[in-house]
Amino acid sequence: MRKLCFSLLLGTFLVVSSMAQTQIEFREFTLDNGLHVILHQDRSTPIVATTVFYHVGSKNEDPERTGFAHFFEHLMFEGTENIPRGKYFEIVESAGGTLNAGTSQDYTIYFEILPSNQLELALYLESERMLHAKVDQVGVDTQREVIKQEMKQVMEERPYGNFQRELPERLYTNHPYRWPIIGAAEHLDAASLEEFVDFYKTFYVPNNATLTLVGDFEYDDAEELVKKYFSEIPKGTKEMRRPNVEIERLAEEIKDNIYDNIQLPAVFQGYIMPAKNHEDYYALDLLSTYLLSGKSSLMYRKLVDESQKAVQAAAIPNNLEDGGMFIIRAIANMGIDVEDLNTAMDEILAEVKENGVSDNDFTKLLNIKETQYVNSLGSVVNIAMELAQAHVFYGEADYINKKLEKYRAVKPEDIKRVANQYLTKDSRVVLNYLPKSAQTTE
Repeated sequence: MRKLCFSLLLGTFLVVSSMAQTQIEFREFTLDNGLHVILHQDRSTPIVATTVFYHVGSKNEDPERTGFAHFFEHLMFEGTENIPRGKYFEIVESAGGTLNAGTSQDYTIYFEILPSNQLELALYLESERMLHAKVDQVGVDTQREVIKQEMKQVMEERPYGNFQRELPERLYTNHPYRWPIIGAAEHLDAASLEEFVDFYKTFYVPNNATLTLVGDFEYDDAEELVKKYFSEIPKGTKEMRRPNVEIERLAEEIKDNIYDNIQLPAVFQGYIMPAKNHEDYYALDLLSTYLLSGKSSLMYRKLVDESQKAVQAAAIPNNLEDGGMFIIRAIANMGIDVEDLNTAMDEILAEVKENGVSDNDFTKLLNIKETQYVNSLGSVVNIAMELAQAHVFYGEADYINKKLEKYRAVKPEDIKRVANQYLTKDSRVVLNYLPKSAQTTE
């Protein structure tokens, strides 16, 4: 039986690295069982971030069993054969650290940030999670109820929250991105324990994972610890569901009214973006910054400050492996009709499509993006996540050092081009969010 004993180091530790440069040096290797490992040394602060990045998200699920990836984000904290149920947080926090996890349409990630002398503890915990997590009826029943409560809070009680279900199911007519990450309660209720066990044995295996360590350690010591705790884990042998579906763009605009527990109406516009590693993403990301990034941005200035048609607005380029969503959202001011708000949003987009951006504004956009990216690399856990995504989605961890050059390769005319190419009325979804009280009067 695998056991581990550590002296616990109590205290609070800063999570931010002082690294100022954007060039990230690293080592990487792959174990015989397929686990890819990336190590980046940063001695500026005595902490280390440990992340395990599994290439499984909601798109890898059976359409009749949605929500499994998010379910396992929760279930994998239940414990293992050697870690008592519910003790993950207690163990890490008692050692002076923090931990969390997240799920997307494309991946699931787990991480710990601990004092650097507790690196072995983090590797032990994650190897236990990978080798023999506790997938039993008690844990399944417990997390089912937790997640159903989360569904209620996110989809029903949070204002405008169900756009996470309503928008993609209309935008992605032929692709697994059409269901929400959190899934459907009826699918989780109908699933047997054997189905959960099978999902775990299929996807949470070393040959579907990237382990990244960032922080205060010696490379050789860290490599030996990784081999100590992960080499014994057997390679997964089950066939993984990997959708190979080209996303179909809508042939015409879909427009619907959604009645919600809200006071102020809102408009959500959704457009299909190209795949994650497509060159046009960088221009689209800069476009979203130009439209809605701060109070000086074009759409915020025109919708919120000048016309006062909206009290809030945002542009979100949700970058996904097979093709993301470009979402523009605006919450109407009191007395403003959603159709008027949608028209105002379209007029601003039409202006960008016709005139593009000035050289001066474009320079500002690049400066904003460079500042954002450099600042993001001030966190050890952000570096760890960037390295893992670079390896999995872009084919090389060194993409982390090339990302800014991708933005710098964009030209001002590319902003105008992608606005015209991707933000088209005839292949978008528009959701008008209205108070439930309006449903009875229409």
